[in-house]
Amino acid sequence: MRVIDLAKKANVTSETVRHYTRLGLIHAQRDPNNGYQIYDNTAFTRMQFIQQSRTLGFSLKQIEEILDQADSGDSPCPMVRDLLEKKVPETKAKIAQLQAHLATMEAALEHWESMPNGTPDGHSICCLIEEWEDSKKS
Repeated sequence: MRVIDLAKKANVTSETVRHYTRLGLIHAQRDPNNGYQIYDNTAFTRMQFIQQSRTLGFSLKQIEEILDQADSGDSPCPMVRDLLEKKVPETKAKIAQLQAHLATMEAALEHWESMPNGTPDGHSICCLIEEWEDSKKS
């Protein structure tokens, strides 16, 4: 199948297929008649694996390491477990940061509800942000 066919079958863009090919995550043969890249079902299986891995939060570099280990005949499962065990607390920390960020955003919106809109005057750009910053410093 050509790039566009694999992209449609895997529900990704053609550029994603090309990008993964450039990274060596999937492989293609060249059609000698027209030079097109031709992918087989192994490429589709790997595309599905990559998508599932991305859903679990693995980076493309980590996916490359997993695929390399599998390609060498070794089970990548212990490495996958280790990587995910590290990712869980990292993700929890990111969620906590995002929740704190959301609380700040909601507090700003609540604070701004009663404030009038300002007009830039050469000294002020947006009074909402500037006064919010001042209110947080004091």
